[in-house]
Amino acid sequence: MARNKTKSTRSTRAMSAEGRDQRAPAVPPHDGEGPKWLQVRRALAGPIVNGAWPPGTRIPTEASLTSSFDTSRVTISKAIQSLAADGLVQRRRKVGTIVAERALERPVFEIWDIADLVARKGGTYGYQLLECARIEHDQRRELLGVSARTPVLWVRCLHICNDKPFQLEERLINIDAAPGAACHLFKTQGPSRWLVAHVRWMDAEHNISAREAPEEIAAHLGVHPHAACLVVDRRTWNHGIPVTHARLWHPGSSHTLVGHFKPPH
Repeated sequence: MARNKTKSTRSTRAMSAEGRDQRAPAVPPHDGEGPKWLQVRRALAGPIVNGAWPPGTRIPTEASLTSSFDTSRVTISKAIQSLAADGLVQRRRKVGTIVAERALERPVFEIWDIADLVARKGGTYGYQLLECARIEHDQRRELLGVSARTPVLWVRCLHICNDKPFQLEERLINIDAAPGAACHLFKTQGPSRWLVAHVRWMDAEHNISAREAPEEIAAHLGVHPHAACLVVDRRTWNHGIPVTHARLWHPGSSHTLVGHFKPPH
């Protein structure tokens, strides 16, 4: 009997040790900026994207996250649903929420907040609004693909990393599809963060190219005229209606886009 009890005790200890190995990782801190559900999303997405939480990692439970972030269960659920919709996590019955197998493929194609990208590089983020105005009879409207009667907002802003230009953003916003979009909202934050928090989109398209920087663009980026730049043209739609068109200029010598891929099974 004593021998069986010892064996049972060892088995229990082994199971306990195994359980500790499979425990959810520590909850990362949130940045305190913007809607709480987006803060939670960014906090959880960070270790997924940078590989700290590899595929198969079980993320903390909703109850644990509710306590850690001092927020409601509804807010936590919204953040996790957003990550699941983007393919970063999977929700499994009796297991919980785990990091998706192909999560690391997403960053090149998903819409990420530029401040998050700078933070993941270990940099200090800065922002400067350069231009903002409603435009009417302007050929730039053609990039958005809306009618002449559609109100359009034009925004040009500079995103900074460690006091150096990191990205020049030129954005057109369909005000009908993004009610409430106005210049005063973008004096201290880029349009992307506000749009993600307030405007729904269903489809997105990225076009990545190398281009020479025109003189005006070069001046903002702090590079020589005609220097090579990495340019991302991003368009979003909601049920076929154009929402935004963004042209994102990056100094070619200091910017890379990285994706991790596996062959299909």
